[in-house]
Amino acid sequence: MTFTEAIGGLAKRAGGGKAPVDPTAGFENVDVQHYLGYIWWIIVVVFALYQTILFFARYIRTVTSLNNETQRYFAIPNFYYARFKKSCLDAPLFRTRHHREFKMSSAIGVGTLPSRLQTFFLVGYFAVNIGFCVWRIDYSSYTKGASELLGRTGVMAVINMIPLFLLAGRNNPIIKLTGISFDTMNLIHRWFGRIVVLEAVAHTVCWISNKVHTKGWGAVQSSFTSSMFIMSGLMGTCAFVFLLLQSPSPVRHSFYEVFLHGHIVGAAFALGAVWVHLKGRPQKLMLYGVIALWAMERTLRFARLVLRNVGSGGTQADVEVLPGDALRVTVRMARPWRFRPGQHAYLYMPTVGLWTNHPFSVAWSEEEEDLNTISSITDEKGLPMSRQDILEHTNNKTSMSFIIRRRTGFTDKLFRKADLSAAGRFSTSAFVEGPYGGEDLSSYGTVMLWAAGIGITHQVPHVRDIVAGYANGTVATRRLTLVWIIQSPEHLEWIRTWMTQILAMPRRREILKILLFVTRPRRQGEIHSPSSSVQMFPGRPNVQSLVDQEMQEGIGAACVSTCGTGSLADELRRAVRNRELQWNVDFREESFSW
Repeated sequence: MTFTEAIGGLAKRAGGGKAPVDPTAGFENVDVQHYLGYIWWIIVVVFALYQTILFFARYIRTVTSLNNETQRYFAIPNFYYARFKKSCLDAPLFRTRHHREFKMSSAIGVGTLPSRLQTFFLVGYFAVNIGFCVWRIDYSSYTKGASELLGRTGVMAVINMIPLFLLAGRNNPIIKLTGISFDTMNLIHRWFGRIVVLEAVAHTVCWISNKVHTKGWGAVQSSFTSSMFIMSGLMGTCAFVFLLLQSPSPVRHSFYEVFLHGHIVGAAFALGAVWVHLKGRPQKLMLYGVIALWAMERTLRFARLVLRNVGSGGTQADVEVLPGDALRVTVRMARPWRFRPGQHAYLYMPTVGLWTNHPFSVAWSEEEEDLNTISSITDEKGLPMSRQDILEHTNNKTSMSFIIRRRTGFTDKLFRKADLSAAGRFSTSAFVEGPYGGEDLSSYGTVMLWAAGIGITHQVPHVRDIVAGYANGTVATRRLTLVWIIQSPEHLEWIRTWMTQILAMPRRREILKILLFVTRPRRQGEIHSPSSSVQMFPGRPNVQSLVDQEMQEGIGAACVSTCGTGSLADELRRAVRNRELQWNVDFREESFSW
């Protein structure tokens, strides 16, 4: 066999039909695989370098600022970087709207707009895929064009399945390498999925149209019934279309559990169909990578569950009802847990939600003494002579707490079970998967934390961490402001115990200021400020005014972080962008879309 014939055979297998006249078509299909792979590597390397530069810049800023009370140098923004943040990195797609959701009704959301940088990336990647699909296709005849486009779209669909499955995982290594948030990864995953579906549909349409053009509809029907290769390809395309139809935001949000299980089954079915379709073809090698990624991610998740929750009596959860349709879930882990501010975990409660799991921000974590072990020591030796005697024989357990707002589905079942239990609380076995996420704000001289409603769970750990670091002299922060917007003063009960501990911490008054805004007070007497460092106000805050005040009184580089409603995040984003050219400030938004 000659070299040209070998390449022609490869092109024939890749296209699944008659070999094109142009013998280099096989080379071109291989080339687009390499080019697309190079693009992925370039993107990862660029973002990884960007995060590395930021890491060292923040480290140097922290070390330099430990004994510097003014930090004037770091308060001055770099003009070009500030312009990049204002115009691209922190910018919404259009005027101010980004995370405020579009709604069909009060209960059905349509979705949100991507940011400007996210849009540039998605549009660019979509354009690259279109370009590669039509690159050097011979359109001199209908048959040639359809045959080559058939092979090219099939190759592109398969290779795009690799990042599609990689970005879907919770243990996605790209998150740690690039610093891109899980929320953004979810967005990219959804759009990569749409690209794969479109390429799979184009692949199928090219085959059908070429078959009809050359042999008629009878040949199409005959191929479906007599060829496993053709039937498996059709089944794979149908599975991809099913995944597309069940993935829009209204469906995901209204029927999340149905969507999730249907998505997993549909993805497995599509993968199996493509596996059969590619039998004996070189593109099947890429599917080994796809399957390996999926298998490794699921294995790692299962291993984490077992290692953190099995043994030592297992993981137990105490669930109690709080005012304002909320719950406090305190989980005592079977194994130690190293907690950092900004982390979230997935909570399994088999007695309530069977095998389903849901993500929640970890609001508080601490070490607790195992009372069962203490009791056994007392039974064996009588009353312990000292606390040291206890510490030598006990195993401390990590406890962590979540504040969960009652919604629909799992949270509604959990609330009703707790509400119907004695004293509004019950205990059950649980499994916790994680931790995921986490962020460090210790390099900023000024930190302003905003929260709306249940979003306070994300900010409380930051407050404790920064106040403790300030007392120990290990953070650059000299000014910390917490702004919490709530509907009713009864919501203060959600975190009262933890805030009492924070307010009792050493040197807290030197650094921490708390501003509480109650939007629906029942009577004027409810609104009173306990002290100058903890102030309460009726109504909504003037976001721009508070940001400007922080800019005037702030020290060094600043960070403004928000967790709450989409409308608050968009308003705060606008206020920060208005001052980014005059103030060295970073904007961070905690959100979790699915």
